[in-house]
Amino acid sequence: PIIKERSIAIMSLLLNIDTALETASVCLAKQGTSIGYKENKNQKDHSAWLHPAIQELLKETDTVPSQLDAIAVNIGPGSYTGLRVGLSAAKGLCYALRKPLITINSLELTAFAAQAEASAFICPVIDARRMEVFFAVYNKQLEQLQNPAAHIVNSDSFTEFLNQGAVLFCGTGSKKLQTVINHPNAVFSNTIGNALLMSGLCHKRYLNNEIASLSATDPLYIKDFYTPGQKG
Repeated sequence: PIIKERSIAIMSLLLNIDTALETASVCLAKQGTSIGYKENKNQKDHSAWLHPAIQELLKETDTVPSQLDAIAVNIGPGSYTGLRVGLSAAKGLCYALRKPLITINSLELTAFAAQAEASAFICPVIDARRMEVFFAVYNKQLEQLQNPAAHIVNSDSFTEFLNQGAVLFCGTGSKKLQTVINHPNAVFSNTIGNALLMSGLCHKRYLNNEIASLSATDPLYIKDFYTPGQKG
């Protein structure tokens, strides 16, 4: 949920957090431009890595936490554990510092990362289990044409858009699609987003006063999370 309840200054100093996928990253950005960046490629270590990385980033940029104007976080879809780690950290900082929360989803972020490679449609795909992916569809201008959803890939997947023009499949699920989809309009890219690329998008959200509710914001799982042995 997005709320618009406060006047936002033109200047912004944002802490961007992305732990949704295999590589976690944090970025400190001033007016949409990075002034510090750290990443961790060990997915199993995201929880232990995140808070020390934020502390180091603030120290290296001579930034006092109270100077931050907002905290931005990637809410998914992605790793269930990673999403909880990132959002919990972001909410904790927002509560402690009394700062607003800004959210972005990993599909929009991936589409933004690959925008320059596209000629018509952009379909970011996040790898899920087996032959399933999380996806959305955007046009070249990043206008959303298909809401985020889960899909089991087959040879006829995405023909609605493929029959209209070139579709750039990007993100962690791109390799999976490449083994199944043989349409001549299908183009594949391994490009994904990160906290560095969040900087510009989240700065715009901040300027537009697109502030998320701390109490109502949850990870964008798309599918319900089930623990082993759970029936549902």
